[in-house]
Amino acid sequence: MCYSVMMRASMNISLPPALRDWVEQQVEARGFGTASEFVRDMIRRERERTQLDRVDQKLLSALKTPVSKLTDNTWKSIRREGKKRVSKRKKK
Repeated sequence: MCYSVMMRASMNISLPPALRDWVEQQVEARGFGTASEFVRDMIRRERERTQLDRVDQKLLSALKTPVSKLTDNTWKSIRREGKKRVSKRKKK
């Protein structure tokens, strides 16, 4: 079996007592083992949300792009390109 090694780096943060207490409550209530696990989970979720926001922005931008009609020649060209790409993948 092959295992990837994930290097970890430490980052210390300072929290006011009210936030520290809230984090500790979340750790307890949500079943995290440590505050670090909770913070890592929050960061992962924020990263995912940010990525989804980027996709949403690209989709909204695409919706604003003028629509152009696809001709029979355009579809033929798309099919040719698709077949060419599939053929290249099969050769690998």
